[in-house]
Order: sequence, then C-alpha cells, then structure tokens
Amino acid sequence: GEGTADALTEALGGTTEYITAHDPLMREIQCKYSIIPDAHTAVIEIAEAAGITLLKSDERDPFSASTYGVGELIMDAVSKGCRKFIIGIGGSATNDGGIGMLEALGFSFLNENGEKVSKGAKGLMELKEISASGIPSELKECEFHIACDVNNPLCGKLGCSAVYAPQKGADGKLIEEMDKWLLNYALLTKDITGTDYMSFPGAGAAGGLGFAFKSYLGASLVPGIELVIDTLKLENKIKDTDIVITGEGCLDSQSVNGKVPVGIASIAKKYNKPVIAFSGSVKKDSSVCNRYIDAYFPILRSVCTIDEAMNPENAYSNLADTAEQVFRLLNAILR
Repeated sequence: GEGTADALTEALGGTTEYITAHDPLMREIQCKYSIIPDAHTAVIEIAEAAGITLLKSDERDPFSASTYGVGELIMDAVSKGCRKFIIGIGGSATNDGGIGMLEALGFSFLNENGEKVSKGAKGLMELKEISASGIPSELKECEFHIACDVNNPLCGKLGCSAVYAPQKGADGKLIEEMDKWLLNYALLTKDITGTDYMSFPGAGAAGGLGFAFKSYLGASLVPGIELVIDTLKLENKIKDTDIVITGEGCLDSQSVNGKVPVGIASIAKKYNKPVIAFSGSVKKDSSVCNRYIDAYFPILRSVCTIDEAMNPENAYSNLADTAEQVFRLLNAILR
C-alpha cells in the first residue's frame, strides 16, 4: 500500500523520479517512483497512478477505472535502464484485471471489431482478443517482484470483484458481471500464454493486477510485509524493543490474510513483545486479529465523512491524539 516505496527507498538509498502519468480516470497527474541505481531497480507503488485515494468518494467507479498509469510508470523506469522491479500493489481503485497496465506496456486488447477496448472493467466486457506482438524487447529482460498483501484468487466468492469491488464503488449487479468478464479474460489469457493463474494466491490483488503481473510478466508474488521486513531488517529491531506498534487503514478479518499488522505482530510474538495496533476504522469481525495483536484502537475522534477521515492532516492528528491516550494509560499502569 501507500508508503511502501518511500520506506524501501530510504532503506536502500534510492532516488525519487517524478513523471506525468494518468490516474484511474485517465486524467494527467504527477506521479513518483524510486530508482535504486546500483541495482538497476525501480520501486513502484501502483497507488501512485491507480490508487483509490486519488479519487473522491463520488468518483469511485471500477467500471471505468484503469491501471494504465501503472504501465506508464514501468515504461518510464525501463527507459531509464531499470530491469528489476519491486512493486507494491495495495490500495487500488481498479478492477480491470490489469489490462490497462498491460496496454501501456504494449499489449493489445481488442473487441469484436478489432478495435482497442475501453478503459477499466468496461474493457473486459468488450474483450475478444489479446495480442503481445507490440511489447518492447526491453520488457522481456525485466524481472518483477510484487509485494502482495492478499491471497485472493481472480474470480469467485473470494475473488477481487466479490471481496474488494464494493469499496471501490461497485454494486451487486456490477460485481457479478465483472466476475464473469474476468473469467473470460482468464480463459483468453490461458489460450495466449498457456498458463492458468486464475486461482493463484494473490491473482485477485488490486482488481486482478496480480493476475496480469503473474500471467504476462512472469512476476513473483510475495507477501508485501515479508519483503519489507527482510529489506529493512525489522526483525533485528523488534528483538530490541519494548512495545511494537503497527496499524492499518481498516482492521478486519482480512487483516490476518498476510497484511501488515499481523505480519509485524507475528515477528513480535516470536520474542514475546506486546503489540498495539491503530487503525482508521475497525470492523465487527476484527476480533480475530487478537490472536496476534494484544489490543487495537480505531483513531476516529468524532463523526465525520470518509473524505474528512482520510485527509492526511486529520488522520495524523487523530492518530497522535489516540496514541497519546493509550500511552497515558500504559504509563499509569506501569508507574
């Protein structure tokens, strides 16, 4: 999710690149990614170009939202000599199966008339033919390591449409239709690539972007938290700490499926460290997290809109105020 690239860039001594790319609704925006020069490695967050935070709540529409900008970030890095990619695919606004990204990389997705399909999940609805004839030769030299926080398959009851599309603005009917379109896309992909990764853990990440990376770019999908823990040598730091603090935007039963808070807490429990989590909101089913996290706290201080809650200044203030009260209590108990 958001912040992964910044953490890795600081740890690895990278430089930040800024380019103009397209957001989920194909509006031009300024995006950033990082390059680790010595390793010819690019560190990219798909949320920079396809993130849900780029859209207002009334703009969320997975039928139209595209991952095209993600492909633009990759191609810019390729043009600057990068051949290894570390990509975080959390926080997307999309459900297009990654066809937008792949189009920006040179793949062709055509309708029954041989014309380019529309952007977003609408393109999946129109899709009849896929071609890889236009991809640049440099892309074949690249290796992709995808930091993936979920294990969802592409389709079905646990697929990206059913589980994640509602928070991206989809209703029940569209969710059902998008699942069918993704299945057709997966079958066409099997004909083209000879691979079948529809049920691969993480294929449903970021609205099917995990499937696109695995099927068309031969990417490895690994839990994002494992990648970060290993890169930043967090286990060594956790061993020497008193209290471990972690957090997530929304803490719920999905948090135990490879997401950051439980990944951090699992390391902490190896060394019997207490773990506290803060989150923007907490769902009723979040109690399953107590198997790993000793106590968790939502940070919202008053009734507000989603946009108000996600405003960075408000979120920072809410987090600081909540953390202060929690540690005042701990201080009083330990006094």
